[in-house]
Amino acid sequence: MSVGPMTSPAYGQAPPYGQGQPVPPVTGAQWMPAPQGGNNCPPGLEYLTQIDQLLVHQQVELFEVFTDWETANRYEIKNSLGQQVYFAHEESDTCQRQCCGPARGFSMHVTDNSNREVMRITREFKCCAGTCGWFAGCQPMEVAIEAPIGVVVGYVRQAVSSWAPKFTILDANRCELLKIEGPCCICQGICCTGDQDFEVKNLEETSTVGKVSKQWSGLMKEMFTTADNFGVTFPMDLDVKVKATMLGAVFLIDFMYFEHKDDNNNNGV
Repeated sequence: MSVGPMTSPAYGQAPPYGQGQPVPPVTGAQWMPAPQGGNNCPPGLEYLTQIDQLLVHQQVELFEVFTDWETANRYEIKNSLGQQVYFAHEESDTCQRQCCGPARGFSMHVTDNSNREVMRITREFKCCAGTCGWFAGCQPMEVAIEAPIGVVVGYVRQAVSSWAPKFTILDANRCELLKIEGPCCICQGICCTGDQDFEVKNLEETSTVGKVSKQWSGLMKEMFTTADNFGVTFPMDLDVKVKATMLGAVFLIDFMYFEHKDDNNNNGV
């Protein structure tokens, strides 16, 4: 059974308050200067033409820490210089957040420094789906990436695997572009503080072209919050639509393997 996200408003049109309206970007943040985009660059993705790395920092929600009430996630997305590139805010059903946890459906609204929504990443809620690769044969987890809103530029889909987590990056026509393979054992804790690397490879899986890394955030943050830090790297000359799709992979991996406090110390849901 699949439950899709609510109907999307037109590009540039703000939805009603409480129905996915992006939270204003953090005040006082140093934002990356907006570059000029090319003819084939979706509006708002011009930033991606000049970077080969993004840092995704989930904000700590104090209300969630003290009450264990699952709140909507918020993320700062920065370049390697620490300049903020985007801000991301989750829209999801309250009941699904409390009852379904990381398996919930969501829409991730990605805004630029003018609070314009330039990208949307959506995942449907699916019953009986999970992190195990065997489920991917009938109920694969998947996110769709829109840029601009209403125009799909790519998908990230969970792939069948017997051990290590695997994903496939697809274009708008669902043609395979790249593969993602994670570690066999996803574990972070006192005795395992290294990064958890999900390597991005070509279709033949003979060379690595990028990486999505879950970074160690410190003992207290890892044990008592679900706020995670990620890094994603890709070739500078990679198509911006594929770069945007790789950013979408960050949120899928975060929700599948690191969204619960306990998930930082074991292998998922």
